[in-house]
Parts: sequence; structure tokens; C-alpha cells
Amino acid sequence: MDPAIVAAVLAFVAIGGAGIAFSGGGQPAAASKRVKAVAGATKVDRRKQATEMAALKRKQTTQEALRELSASEKQSRKRRFSVKGQIAQAGIKLSVPAYWMMAVAAGLALALVGFLVSKHPVGALAGLFIGALGLPRWVLSVMVGGRQKKFSNQLADAIDVIVRGVKSGLPLGQCLRIIASESPEPLRSEFQALVDSQAMGVPLETGMQRMYDRMPLPEVNFFSIVLVIQQKTGGNLSESLGNLSSVLRSRKLMKEKVKALSAEAKASAGIIGSLPVLVGILVWFTRPAYIAVLFEHPVGNLILLGCAVMMSMGIFVMHKMVNFKF
Repeated sequence: MDPAIVAAVLAFVAIGGAGIAFSGGGQPAAASKRVKAVAGATKVDRRKQATEMAALKRKQTTQEALRELSASEKQSRKRRFSVKGQIAQAGIKLSVPAYWMMAVAAGLALALVGFLVSKHPVGALAGLFIGALGLPRWVLSVMVGGRQKKFSNQLADAIDVIVRGVKSGLPLGQCLRIIASESPEPLRSEFQALVDSQAMGVPLETGMQRMYDRMPLPEVNFFSIVLVIQQKTGGNLSESLGNLSSVLRSRKLMKEKVKALSAEAKASAGIIGSLPVLVGILVWFTRPAYIAVLFEHPVGNLILLGCAVMMSMGIFVMHKMVNFKF
């Protein structure tokens, strides 16, 4: 065979093979790459959708928990302001009938004192009203305020105990029992009631609501919200409670700063509010005939009533000006 023909055939085969390789041989590889890219994108989209659905479900659960807490807050507000609720907040073992018996006794005693001082039935009625309704409520409010102040000062330390216990591997119930056994009053009794209710099978949400009824403080409400939401939706409990502890300590620091800055205004309000009463008492002891006309004459009685109303309004306004709630 002619060598030129053989060379031409081989050159034709080589050119044809190269053309096939460059034109059609790479298509399956490119197609497989495109299929893999589409499959990977589908997997990424599915993962993204699953993550978004989980986040949305957790958000809805959190919103439902907040709505339930808001509804229970409105229902328990009336119970907290009742006599029974005030006695529970004060932490004293006293029944409602015994409270009213003591209030009536105090009212009768002050009515007798008012009648002996003023020689008039109006003084007796004023003493009865103050002794039966005003004085017992005021004593309860003072006891409740002192107990709530102690509790709010101790709550941040209790939350730190829970944070350290959870980080070390202890369950939440064990941390609550540690607080109930080793904390001072009133923290001990409140957490002991919470632990006892859980031992009886009461849910944590209900136990925290009862604690908030006995101790209606914003700090307790924050603590309850964190525990209830973490129980329903999950999450890092130690981190959430650690942030809450920092917030509570910052609130306490801010409260002390406000107290220091408003101390002068409170002292001025106290002096201005007590000055007319002190002057009246001094005039009564030095020249009783000069001031007795206010108690004996009807016009003097009206003047005293107007003075009492205006003084009450002034004291109320000054109290609102120098007291800050946040």
C-alpha cells in the first residue's frame, strides 16, 4: 500500500478523534457537574427551609408563652391587691378574719382617742376610719415593702447559684433546692414553696406564677419568663440566666444612684410636709385658746378640712416627684 495513503488515513482518524473528544466527549462530565450543583443547591435550600421553620416555630412558641404570662398577670392582679394577697406578700401567718378583728379593735381605740381629744363625733368617726381601714393597710404595706426589698436584693445571688449549678451539670430542680435550703429569708421561704409545689406535681409555670403573686416584683416576672420560655422552647439556660443576673444588678445599681440623687429632694419634701403639723402642735401646747377656735367653730372645721385636703395633695405631688419606678 502506498505510504502516502496510509499517512492520510491515519491523519484523518486522528483529526476525527480529536474533534469527537473536544465536541462531544466533555458533555457528560459537564452535565454531571451541573446535576451535582443542582442537587447540592436543593440540599442547601432544604436545610435553610428546615432552619427557618424551626426558628419560626420557636418564635411562635415564645409569643404564645408571653401571651399566657400576660393573661395570667391580669388575672392575678386583683388577688395581689386583696387583703389576703397583702397578708401573703407580708409573709405573716394571719387569717383574714383575724386581720379584720385587729383592724376593728384598732379603729375603736382610735375612735375613743379622737372623741376624747376633739369632744366631737367627727373626731371619733375620723379615728374609727383611720384605725380600721388606714392604719392596718399602712402597716401591711410597710411590711410588704421591706420584704420585697430584701427579696430583690437577694435574687441576683440566687440566679448566680442556678447559673453555676447548671454549668456544673446539676438539674434545675436541684439548684432550686439548694437555694431553698441555704438562702436567707425571705428568699428561703419563697423558693421552698416553689420546690414543695414541684414535689407535689405542680408545673413550673404555675409555681412561678404563685411566687409572683406572693412577690409581685419585675425581677420575679423576668425570672419567671426566662424559666418558662426556656422550658417550652429550649435554649442555653445558663446564658439566659447569666444575662438576667447582670440586668438585675444593673437595675439595682441604677436604683441606688437615683436614691442618692433624690435624697435632698426627699428631705426637703419631708420638712415641708411636716412643718405645718409641727407648728400646729407647738401652738396647741403654748397657746391652746388661740388655736382651739379651729376645732370648736364650724368655720374653723372647714378651714382644717381645706388645709388637710391641700396638704394631702401637696404631699402626694411631692411623693410622685421624688420617687422613680423603673
